[in-house]
Parts: sequence; structure tokens; C-alpha cells
Amino acid sequence: MTFINELWSLIIQTPLFNLLIFFYRLCGNNLGIAIVGITLFIKLLTYPLQKPSMEFSKKQIELKPELDKLKETYKDKQVLAQKQMELYKEHGMNPALGCLPQLISIIFVFIPLYNIFSNFLNHKFDNNTMNLMLYNWDYLKFQADEVINTMFLGIDFAQKNYILAGLSAASQFVLSKMMMPQTKKMEKLAKDTPDKDDDIMYNMQEQMIYTMPILTFVIGIGLPSGLSWYWLVSTIITALQYKISNRK
Repeated sequence: MTFINELWSLIIQTPLFNLLIFFYRLCGNNLGIAIVGITLFIKLLTYPLQKPSMEFSKKQIELKPELDKLKETYKDKQVLAQKQMELYKEHGMNPALGCLPQLISIIFVFIPLYNIFSNFLNHKFDNNTMNLMLYNWDYLKFQADEVINTMFLGIDFAQKNYILAGLSAASQFVLSKMMMPQTKKMEKLAKDTPDKDDDIMYNMQEQMIYTMPILTFVIGIGLPSGLSWYWLVSTIITALQYKISNRK
């Protein structure tokens, strides 16, 4: 287990921490702008992982009528699954590409980055510990008496902040509303299809529009506000990526 932890730190945790400090230095020791920089960089870097998921979701909705016909025609679940896979293959769709890349992004980027922000903002790293984690580059190193600047626009990112938590929740709600056209398509398909499972799927998606922002706010008010800022910036960038993807 120790070997796995060391390997994880070497290839994931340490590079991300160094990237954060690089942006922190690059932005004149301004943590707020540094979080924007690293979030934008990571989002652009992982966009190829997010793109297949967006495209698969859109194609799946477009194929919903054909998938419903298959359900009516083939009652045997194994045969139905085979026919569905044939339909996906016919339209150049791979179900694994729908969720696997996103899962990889969450495990190898979002969670480590979230842990780094949390430890950094909660002052769990002293300057000596951070210097040991940083690469051998004087530009990144902290002085023995240097204090980390966690202030941005009058907000201390190391402290809790209801305003930023509220803004991050509101951004989540706006992003969900942006996806409402997809949800409306599902609502129409649910009404046109006798299978009640469609209605359950639609209702769950509609509920997520409201539950996710509430959950974001509840979690946000219990954490350092820098994490809410990161979530806000990340959601805004995701919304822009979604708009660009839809236009294309």
C-alpha cells in the first residue's frame, strides 16, 4: 500500500501541487488568479476526456426512439443488449467512451486537485514540507518566514464564506438549466413512450437540477472558500465548453 501511495504522489499529487505553486508564483502570489489559471489549464488538458461523454449523451438522446423500438421488439435482455450494441456501433458510438473518460478525469485530476487545495488552504503543509514536495527550482520554493497569501477580492480563501458557496451553487444551477433542452427532449420521449422507466429517468434528471446546487452549497459552507472559488471557476469553464460543443 505504501508503494501505491508513493507512486500516486509521484505521478499525480506532486505534479499537480507544483503546477498550483507555479501559477501562484506566476500570478504574483495571487491565489485567486492562480486557481483560475490552473483550473483553465486542467480543463483544457482534460477536454478530450470530457468531449466523448458530451457527444455520447447527445447521440443517445437522438437514438432514443430507435432504442425504444428495440425494447418493444426484443424482450430477452441478452438479445436486447446485443441489438443495442449493434445500433451503437452502427452510429459509431462506444458506451465505454460515455463515462470512462469522465471517471478517469474525476479520479486522476479532480480528487487529487481537491485534496491539494484542501490541505493548502487548511495550512496542513508548513513551508519546509511544501519545499520538499516542490521540484528543485528556486522560483517555486518558499522562504522560511514566507506567509501564503490566501486573500482575494477581500475574501480569505482559508476561511468559510457563504457568498462564494452561494455563487458556486448558483453556477451549478445555471449549468443545469443550460442543459434543459436535453432534458425537455427526454420529457417528450418519456410522454410518447409507454415504458414508465423513461419517466423515472426523466424525473431523476429533473430533480438533479435542484439537488446538485443545494448539495454544492451545503458542502461549500463547510469548507475553505477557496474550494468554492475553484468549484465556481470550474463550473463556468464547463458551461463554456458545453456551449462550444453544442455549437459545433
